[in-house]
Amino acid sequence: MILYPVYRLYEWLLERQVRSKPIPQHIAVIMDGNRRLARRMGSPPWVGHRLGAKKLEEFLEWCVQLGIKTVTTYAFSTENFSRPKEEVEKLFDIFEEYFYKVADDERIHKNRVRVRAIGKVERFPERVRNAIAYAEEKTKHYDNLLLNVAVAYGGRQEIVDAFKKMAEKIERGEMSSSEISEATIAQHLYTNGTPDPDLIIRTSGEERISGFLLWQSAYAELYFCETYWPGFRKIDFLRALRTYQQRQRRFGR
Repeated sequence: MILYPVYRLYEWLLERQVRSKPIPQHIAVIMDGNRRLARRMGSPPWVGHRLGAKKLEEFLEWCVQLGIKTVTTYAFSTENFSRPKEEVEKLFDIFEEYFYKVADDERIHKNRVRVRAIGKVERFPERVRNAIAYAEEKTKHYDNLLLNVAVAYGGRQEIVDAFKKMAEKIERGEMSSSEISEATIAQHLYTNGTPDPDLIIRTSGEERISGFLLWQSAYAELYFCETYWPGFRKIDFLRALRTYQQRQRRFGR
């Protein structure tokens, strides 16, 4: 507590520095470290997941304050279905609660945040799908910030599904193989209509993207930090933005 004023001053100076330069318009986040934090606390994994969901609410507020237009979060991969049954069921509980909560959160409506789930949503139980549909319906007309929540998501599966959709259109005579391009592939991804991420942040110290946005991340800047997701501070976020701003983005040119 003694150092709190110093922390606040540093945060203010850092934010002022970040605001003076171009801010990425699409940030993707691999929210890693929930389970490891829970283990350190001597708690079951879902305690960490609940803390992670709470941190996402705070993270969205930071993004709104800085004028960021799109946020994509990696919440649950297709591989996560193989975790212990009790943990998966608890995660279903958290997803159900979270989507209903954000749909009725006055901050979401005040800041005109559109909520969208991307991934194999059909693999979730009906109660979770209903919560997702409720959040998407309640926020579908908002355009200030788009929140993509990647659930039951796999980057390779996303690309496979995109090619299946195009193959079906070719079989129906709705398009030809000569029309397949980077643009048409992007139109058939789960993220259709969303610009590619400028910056991908991964917490917990791991330095890989684990199949997240494999197509879309071609020219994204990557930032890795040691902090577990529930402990991710605004200072950590601002440092990630500052690092992004210090890099020269040439896009292969």
